[in-house]
Order: sequence, then C-alpha cells, then structure tokens
Amino acid sequence: MDNGLDLDIRPRLPRGVRLVHNEAHGGWVLLAPERVFKADAIAVEIIKRCTGEASLREIVEDLSKTYSAPRERITTDVTVLLSGLAEKKLLELNPQSKEG
Repeated sequence: MDNGLDLDIRPRLPRGVRLVHNEAHGGWVLLAPERVFKADAIAVEIIKRCTGEASLREIVEDLSKTYSAPRERITTDVTVLLSGLAEKKLLELNPQSKEG
C-alpha cells in the first residue's frame, strides 16, 4: 500500500522541536513550542533516525536489519508515524534535493 511518502525524503525534526528523555513525563517526549507529546519506544527509535541525513529508504532498511522485521511492514509503520507527526508539525518531510 502506498502511504504517499517518497522513500527519498529525508525527514527531520523542525526548529524548536526536540526529542528528550524526561522523567517528569514518564520517558521520551517530543517537546514543541507549548506542546509535549509522549513517544513510545518504537516511535523513539524511528524519530532518533530522523536527522535530515538519512532517507526514508535508509531509515526503513536500518530498522529492518536492527529488528529483523519485514521491510514492507517497517515501511508501513514508519510512514504512518511520520505522516502523523508531519500533520502535527512535529516533523519536516524534506525531499532529497541533489539537483543543481
């Protein structure tokens, strides 16, 4: 199933959004201006890889190897999470730009 995300995008946290471990909130959270979102362990592993350096394809490949899981399943799970974070303005889905 196509989740609408190009595998060449290089997702990253936008300016002002940080992934931090915060005991007061019970673990890992995404901190955004005036907002806090709790992240579960799987989301944390995905978000940590969203540095703007690795493409979605590379993130999926890394997670697939790390967890010995089918690439198709990882792709679906990752794209659903990233799409949701992008809708909330907690993630930028920057297309790879090597043109020029």
